[in-house]
Amino acid sequence: MSNSVVTRFAPSPTGFLHIGGGRTALFNWLFARSRQGKMLLRIEDTDRERSTAAAIAAIIDGLSWLELNWDGEIVFQFSRAARHREVAEQLLAAGKAYKCYATPEELVQMREKARADGKTRLYDGRWRDRDPADAPAGVKPTIRLRAPLTGETVVEDQVQGRVAWQNENLDDFVLLRSDGTPTYMHAVVVDDHDMGITHIIRGDDHLNNAARQTQIYQAMGWDIPVMAHIPLIHGPDGSKLSKRHGALGVDAYRALGYLPIAMRNYLVRLGWAHGDQEIFSTDEMIKAFDLSAIGRSPARFDFAKLESLNGHYMRATPNAELMAQLEKLLPLIAGGQELASKMTPTLRATIISAMAGLKERAKTLVELFEGTRFIWASRPIALDDAARAILTADAKSVLTAVLTQLKTVTDWNAQTVEAVVRAYADSAGIKLGGVAQPLRAALTGRTTSPPIFDVLAILGKDEALNRLLDATTCPA
Repeated sequence: MSNSVVTRFAPSPTGFLHIGGGRTALFNWLFARSRQGKMLLRIEDTDRERSTAAAIAAIIDGLSWLELNWDGEIVFQFSRAARHREVAEQLLAAGKAYKCYATPEELVQMREKARADGKTRLYDGRWRDRDPADAPAGVKPTIRLRAPLTGETVVEDQVQGRVAWQNENLDDFVLLRSDGTPTYMHAVVVDDHDMGITHIIRGDDHLNNAARQTQIYQAMGWDIPVMAHIPLIHGPDGSKLSKRHGALGVDAYRALGYLPIAMRNYLVRLGWAHGDQEIFSTDEMIKAFDLSAIGRSPARFDFAKLESLNGHYMRATPNAELMAQLEKLLPLIAGGQELASKMTPTLRATIISAMAGLKERAKTLVELFEGTRFIWASRPIALDDAARAILTADAKSVLTAVLTQLKTVTDWNAQTVEAVVRAYADSAGIKLGGVAQPLRAALTGRTTSPPIFDVLAILGKDEALNRLLDATTCPA
């Protein structure tokens, strides 16, 4: 085996790429990249009834969005069934496996008896040393591994430490079903060996599988990859992660407006630590990542922390780049297609010019999008309830007076309009807020926005004055 590190991400395409799968892919990717190795992608599509093309596409799209690029061609497990059968036949020929002719009814009786006796070994080995000539007519055999009956099977896990199973408690498990199809347990080992996998990094729900898979490696005389079984992600309350906690597909986080870099940074900190550091560039993650720093306790998902981290990255992202991310998201969010249909180079430039103020108030791209609405909204501006409540008859009188003053501005920018509005407020004996709030309601239809003088500058003189005219002349 080469000294070069080779990891793999091997999802089953029976649904979306969930958040735990995204973290597993990230850990594999980081470990490989940190050691100048490779991360391979294998789609474990042997469950033909549940595996779907849509799920495969969702996994690939999710990894691509997270910017976790794999090496080489994607391996599809189902296409390798002949190779899986070949290895099972090798084990059979070497006496390391045997044909089992137990009927489904017999297997049910065995399991019931074993459970009643408090045993974990559910198969009683009845065909282990029996002459195949005794096989009942018409029964197609399975092929079972001739597992060791004594001693123990040990995994020196990079996260869990030394884990040992007493062989007397482990079954002679099935390698090939009676129809000739390989079991998941067997196919995984053959694929990992043939793909040259050196490190298996996966969820600790696979830890028990590690014992059985180790026995296949030993039976074939193959090198056993280094294993690291990472704890699962729990909800904030410590219970199993559910949809209400954040057990969504990676595609859902994209649609909720999270940035890929923020998602990677959040996921890497779910169960892994590097001192007290919370914010990591991708290069920093690669340099620092090590399996020994993964904790044994389940990580807890925290939406508020994810939002805070995303807000940090949004503020740090250059305005034009953030605009590009927003435009990619438009087809996925409510109202996004309306903005996409209105997009022109001028509108794009206007939104970018407003980005500094907008991104200070947004924790997600969806919130950022909502913040842009006042820029591209059609006249007359739709008012929310709070804005409508502000635009009383007195407020409209103030706006009429301000409108007259603003018409005189020739060099329209945030500073010049601020000077005019402040001068009016002083002369009228009104607090600045008494002018700014009606202006905000009239210009944006809301009671929150970037600084009002920035709003006036962003909209430009003609659009701003026309919106004020609408607000003072349109009936409530």
